[in-house]
Amino acid sequence: MIQFLVAAPCSGSGKTTLTCALLAALKRRGLNPCSFKSGPDYIDPVFHRAVLGVESHNLDLFFSTPETVRTLYAQAAAGHGAAVCEGAMGFYDGLGGVSDTASAWHLADTLNLPVLLVVPPKGASLTLAAQIKGLRDFRTPSHLAGILLNDCAPQLYSLLAPMLERETGLPVLGYLPHLPDAAIESRHLGLKTAGEIVDLQQKIDKMADALVVDWDRLLAVTDKLGSGSLHQSPAVTASPKGEALACHTRIAIAKDEAFCFTYAETLEALEAAGAELCFFSPLHDTALPECIGGLYLPGGYPELYARQLSENRSMRTSVRRAVENGLPTVAECGGFLYLGQSLENTNGKRFPMAGVLQGRGFKVGRLVRFGYAALTAHADSMLFRAGEHLPVHEFHHWDSTDNGTGFTAAKSNGKQWDCGFANEHFYAGFPHLYWAGTALPRRFVDAAARYTQKEQTK
Repeated sequence: MIQFLVAAPCSGSGKTTLTCALLAALKRRGLNPCSFKSGPDYIDPVFHRAVLGVESHNLDLFFSTPETVRTLYAQAAAGHGAAVCEGAMGFYDGLGGVSDTASAWHLADTLNLPVLLVVPPKGASLTLAAQIKGLRDFRTPSHLAGILLNDCAPQLYSLLAPMLERETGLPVLGYLPHLPDAAIESRHLGLKTAGEIVDLQQKIDKMADALVVDWDRLLAVTDKLGSGSLHQSPAVTASPKGEALACHTRIAIAKDEAFCFTYAETLEALEAAGAELCFFSPLHDTALPECIGGLYLPGGYPELYARQLSENRSMRTSVRRAVENGLPTVAECGGFLYLGQSLENTNGKRFPMAGVLQGRGFKVGRLVRFGYAALTAHADSMLFRAGEHLPVHEFHHWDSTDNGTGFTAAKSNGKQWDCGFANEHFYAGFPHLYWAGTALPRRFVDAAARYTQKEQTK
């Protein structure tokens, strides 16, 4: 089985572009590839899915133990002929920016994956060799197995490839030329989502057409693990003993242009706990789905659609009444903003939201409380037990006038703050939760089952 991780010296090197081009090319070669993303990023996996038509999974060593990560990887990669993982940030950049914990290198080391290093040869030539050699020697083993040049002219590639191989001892496996008509636009949270790019498939085809790879050499350095390296492991969604398994409880999941930040592993964990997922759109539907026992409002870009969300009064009313009636509800980041009194759009204009919470969402213009943190619960609630700790991630340019006091979030550098709202049927806050391998899916589904049973007996 072909397995490798795509990494780079720094952000902006073209990892997502190369990963998509490689996935498309592997698919054309009949290898039935699957994909993964190192770290908490929601956006890049959507591009992987646009290429392959199947879910891409996040693997994060801050959220999960090494064994959980290995199990998630084995479960998702089983049955595929190739597995490609896209790294995050710079190759060694991990927790707090000063540790290799949860870095792309840490993931490669945990899964024993060969690494293909993406390097854009802009403004340097021989110096590139020094940089690559430094990356190769920084940790042992580095897992670096080959080099791919991005945004590189054919003539420059012919010049650089033999020099880089001679100086670094690593094979240069190919390149992607400059493709201005295949560029993917960015904004405040990174790349635009795949669904917003109307000609995305044409761009992906152009990338795959233009990609130049020595496939014999690439396959030689990425097939070392062999197909036997993937073992079938137990599912990682089991709950603590003593909590009942609820069967086929309907949980409504917001999914549209405004609410698009969900981890595939979270949804799979909810299904494994007995949930029947029914998707709906706060933008386009007029009310919540019928006969539901739970509601999940994930993050996304509600600020870009504040007017449309506000104008959908019937949906706002449906959500508010359901939550006030005790419907088990989880709202993360963008979903949390949607439950507030109002939300500013990108121009600073304020629009009414669902009105469940007292806070008002406003634009800050920069990342707020960005990064990993540990969340500690102050009291028992639907999802948490008093004193429990859970790793979380924040990634937003908007804030609220009332972020809650149900939890304490703490960064590795000692910074901490109160946040979140929680009770026996509710969780809402800016922190993004990673559900796989935790008790959260079962607790949420059990709460939804109890609500459903109560409603059925009325």
